[in-house]
Amino acid sequence: MDLGLQGKVAIVAASSKGLGKATAIQLAREGAHVVMCSRDQERIDAAIEEVTAEATLFENGGSAVGIAADVRRQDDIDKLVGLALETYGRVDILVNNAGGPPAGTFESLEPEAFQEAVELNLMSTVRLSKSVVPIMKEQGEGSIVNITSISVKQPIEGLILSNTARAGVIGLAKTMASELGPYGIRVNNVGPGPTRTDRILDLARQRAEAGGLTMDDALSEDASAIPLGRLGEPEEFANVVTFLASPAASYVTGITLQVDGGLYRGLQ
Repeated sequence: MDLGLQGKVAIVAASSKGLGKATAIQLAREGAHVVMCSRDQERIDAAIEEVTAEATLFENGGSAVGIAADVRRQDDIDKLVGLALETYGRVDILVNNAGGPPAGTFESLEPEAFQEAVELNLMSTVRLSKSVVPIMKEQGEGSIVNITSISVKQPIEGLILSNTARAGVIGLAKTMASELGPYGIRVNNVGPGPTRTDRILDLARQRAEAGGLTMDDALSEDASAIPLGRLGEPEEFANVVTFLASPAASYVTGITLQVDGGLYRGLQ
């Protein structure tokens, strides 16, 4: 299937590693020009090089540029969007993404930790979206995809900060989809289940240390709860984001789609 991404311009936040980088790679493979960011200049430079190399393997592959930017800071967001406009002249796709807040329980965390989680996961989505929506409205089309978590459907034990802040993104996106639909702008969410990223491996390592398990045992416990019997791979998740971001999904907006190997058992 031709996803219609040739020449499209996509901003992918927090894309130096993990799900963000995998998404940037897949978009570039499909012919999109990708604008990337990370708080670490060396990491984002390395990721841009990797995405560019992947794109050159395809006849109509795209390209990649990027800067060091913190998505919690409006000044950095302005620079990121400015880079997209200066380099490519438009913004067709925004993939909102940010690292997950730390683990903890309600009683172990101070109110300030909740505020920081909201800034990281919810307000970064608000700020990035507000920065590109006027551009998309002028163009008459656009696609916003928020990378969230399966926790928005099924809260994860020990991750109350993520459970709280990411749920807010869903309410935001559902309302935005309704308000922006008349302007040809689609807004969707993708919630990863356990996927083989640094964050998931770190969480497994913490559980292993706390429970006297080996790392392999902790990962096996994760996989045992998944109907497909394994963790997901970043590339599998990126394929779904890329489809939802693309014109091939032109009649899909306001949804939250989990990519979790069947882990979520709910009906809705």
